[in-house]
Amino acid sequence: MSMETTAWMQLHSVMTAQQERRPFDRATLRRIAAFARPYRGGIIRFVLLGVVTALLAVATPVLAGHVVDAIVSGHDTGTVERLSLLIALVAVVEAALGVLGRRLSATLGEGLILDLRTAVFDHVQRMPVAFFTRTRTGALVSRLNNDVIGAQRAFAGTLSGVVSNLVTLLLTLAVMLTLSWQITLLALVLLPVFVVPARRMGGRMARMQREAAALNADMGTRMTERFSAPGATLIKLFGRPEEESAEFTARAARVRDIGVRTATAQSVFMTALTLVSSLALALVYGLGGWFALRGTLEPGAVVSLALLLTRLYAPLTALAGARVEVMSALVSFERVFEVLDLKPLIEEKPDAREVPEGPVAVEFEDVRFAYPAADQVSLASLEEVAVLDSRGGSEVLHGISFRAEPGQTVALVGSSGAGKSTIAQLLPRLYDVDEGTVRIGGADVRDLTAGSLRATLGMVTQDGHLFHDTVRANLLLARPAATDEELWDALGRARLGEVVRSLPDGLDTVVGERGYRLSGGERQRMTIARLLLARQRVVILDEATAHLDNTSEAAVQEALAEALEGRTAVVIAHRLSTIRAADQILVIEAGRIVERGTHDELLLADGRYAELHRTQFTEVTTP
Repeated sequence: MSMETTAWMQLHSVMTAQQERRPFDRATLRRIAAFARPYRGGIIRFVLLGVVTALLAVATPVLAGHVVDAIVSGHDTGTVERLSLLIALVAVVEAALGVLGRRLSATLGEGLILDLRTAVFDHVQRMPVAFFTRTRTGALVSRLNNDVIGAQRAFAGTLSGVVSNLVTLLLTLAVMLTLSWQITLLALVLLPVFVVPARRMGGRMARMQREAAALNADMGTRMTERFSAPGATLIKLFGRPEEESAEFTARAARVRDIGVRTATAQSVFMTALTLVSSLALALVYGLGGWFALRGTLEPGAVVSLALLLTRLYAPLTALAGARVEVMSALVSFERVFEVLDLKPLIEEKPDAREVPEGPVAVEFEDVRFAYPAADQVSLASLEEVAVLDSRGGSEVLHGISFRAEPGQTVALVGSSGAGKSTIAQLLPRLYDVDEGTVRIGGADVRDLTAGSLRATLGMVTQDGHLFHDTVRANLLLARPAATDEELWDALGRARLGEVVRSLPDGLDTVVGERGYRLSGGERQRMTIARLLLARQRVVILDEATAHLDNTSEAAVQEALAEALEGRTAVVIAHRLSTIRAADQILVIEAGRIVERGTHDELLLADGRYAELHRTQFTEVTTP
C-alpha cells in the first residue's frame, strides 16, 4: 500500500471523528469494558495477529535489500532464489493473516453491533408511549445504526491499529537506524511536512463531511415525508409540483456543491501527499546512493530504506490521529448509553402476578394522572432540539372512578380532549397513574405481569394501524401459533373473509405501509380480526368507527358486536348512536366524570349528554 493511500485512509478516519478534545470518562470506559468482556479472547488474538502482521511488514523490505546485495555482489543464483522464495512465503503468510485478521475484526465488530443494537432495541421497547410521541424516528434509528457502528470501530480498527502501528513504527525505526541513522533522521525531519497538512486538512474536510451529512439528511427527510403514502396524498391534494421540484432541486444542488468542494479538497490533498512521498523517496535514493557510491552503505540497504520509508509515515500518521479515533468511538458509545440510561417509566415488579382466571371486572378508583414532562421520557438529541420542552406535569384526569362488571360495556363520551383516550391508555399500562388505582380482575395493573395483561386486554384504535407485511403476519401478532383455519375463522367473524380471499395472494398478500392497500373499514376489521384471534377478556375500543362511511361503519359494527360478546368492554365513541346499549355511559369533560347512567337515564336528566345528543342528531338530520 502506497504512503499517500495509507495517509488518505488515516485522514478519512480523522474526518469522520469528533474533533474536540475531551477527557476520558472512566464510567464510560467501564461500561465499554462490560460490553467487551465476552469478546476478550477474540480481542487478545486480534491484537497478537496485528503484532505478527507488523513483523512481517518490516521483514519484506529487509529481504528485498538482501536480494539487491546478492545481485550486486555476484552471489550464486541459489541465494537470490532462496531470498525470493522467502519473500514470496512472507507475502503468502501476510495475505493469509490479513484474511484471518479481517475475519476476526468482522467477528468482533459485528458481534458488538449485535449486542449494542439488541440492548438498545430491547430497552426502547420498554419505553412509554410518551417517548415515541416525542422522539423523531430517524434520530432513534440513527442510534441503532450510525452510533452503534461508530462504537464498534474501537474494536474493529482502533484497538488493533494502535498496537500494530506502534510495533510497526518501532521495528521500522530500529531497522532504519541500523541501516543508516543519517538517512533515518533526515526522513524524520520531513515528518511535519507530512503530518501537519494532514491534520489541518483533516479538520477542514471533517467540517465539510458534517455539512454534507446534514444536507443529505435534510434532503432525505424531505423525500421520506413526500414519498410516504400520507405525504404523497397531501402533496397531490395541496402541493404545487413546480415549487416542490424547485425546492428539492435547491436542496440537491447544495449536496452537489459540497460534493464538488470535498472532491477538490481530496484531490489537492492526494496530490500534496504524492509530492511529499516523491520528495522523501528522492532524498533516500539520492543520499543513500551517494553513501553507496562512497562505499559506506550497501546498495541493498538503500532499497530497504526506501521501502521502509513507505511504512514509517503511515503508522506515525495513524498514531497521531489515534486519540481522535478513540474520542470518536467514545462519543458513539456515550450516545448509545444515553438512550440506555433513559429510565422506563413502566416497570414490571419482581413479584408481579398473573391476571386472575375467568371473567374479569375493570375498575378505576379516584384516578389522577398527568402526562410526564419531556425530561422524564426523552432526550433533546432524539427530538433534534436544543432544549427539551419544559411543559408537562399538569394533571389531566381528576378523581376518575367507575367500575365495569364482567361482561358489561362502559362507554366514554365527551368533547374532544376531555380525557377519554387517556383513561383508555391507563388500562393496558401505556402509562401509570399518579394517584389512585386501576384494577383488572380486582388486581392493581401495576402488580400484574406484562404478559398476562397483554393476554387479557385488547385494544382497537381509530387509525387501525397495520405493518407493511402480509395479512397473515399482521394477524399473527395476536397469536403467533394460530393455524390458518383459526386465521380464516377470525377474518370471517370480522366480516373480512371474502375480502381477503379476493386478494391476489390471500393471507400472504402484503397490505402496504400502515395498511394503505386496504380501505379504512377493511383496516379496522383487520384489527378486530386480530382482537378476535387473541381471545382477550377485556376489550377497549377507542373511536373504532370514527372517520368511516355508513357502509364501512355498518360492517365494522357487525364485527364489533362479535368482538364484544361476553367480554368486559370500555368503549370510546364519538357517534352516540353506537353506544345506546351500553350498560353505563360516562360523560367526561375536562378530565372529570360529569354524568353517568344509561342512555335513557341521561336523556331524561337533560344534562351534558342530552346536549351532545341533540347537537349530533340535529347535525345528522339537517339537510
